[in-house]
Order: sequence, then structure tokens, then C-alpha cells
Amino acid sequence: MKRLFWLGVGVVAGVALSRKAAETARQATPAGLASNLGEAVRELAGAVGSFGAEVRAGMNEREQELHDMVEERAGVTPPRAEGRHAAAARRPVRRARRAEG
Repeated sequence: MKRLFWLGVGVVAGVALSRKAAETARQATPAGLASNLGEAVRELAGAVGSFGAEVRAGMNEREQELHDMVEERAGVTPPRAEGRHAAAARRPVRRARRAEG
């Protein structure tokens, strides 16, 4: 009975190690490396995107604090921008003429 138990343990361990070795070998192929690299780039892009969103939220919060401070100290309500390029949207757009020739 003991021998049968150890035989079963050996078979299970052999199958597990075989599967692990096959997965490791697959990851070492060019397709496996490309897959890992693609996942890493997607993860990095997500992290950069969330960092940018947090920075923008912090900037908006600080801008609100500054507007409130100016309003409190000067009694003047400063104009509020609706977006990142709100000041640029108010200026007329000038376009260069194409040179004909």
C-alpha cells in the first residue's frame, strides 16, 4: 500500500513538473516573449494613464483652491477655464496662406 501511495505521488509530481517545464519552454519562445512584452506594455500604459488622470485631478483641485483664494482676498471672481485649451479657444485661429506656384 505504501508503494502504491508513493507511486501516485511520483506520477502527480512528474505531471506537475512536466507541465511547468512546458510552460517555461513556451515562454522562452519568441511568441511567448512577445506576449509577455505586450502584457508589460499594456500594464505600463495603464499605469501612465492613471498617473496622468491623478495629476490632472490634482491640478484641477489646486486651481479651484487658487480661484477661491483670489476671490476671498481680492473680492474678484476670476474667469474659469472650461478645459485645457479654453484660453486658446477664445483667440481667433490664424492660418497661413498656401504659396501658389
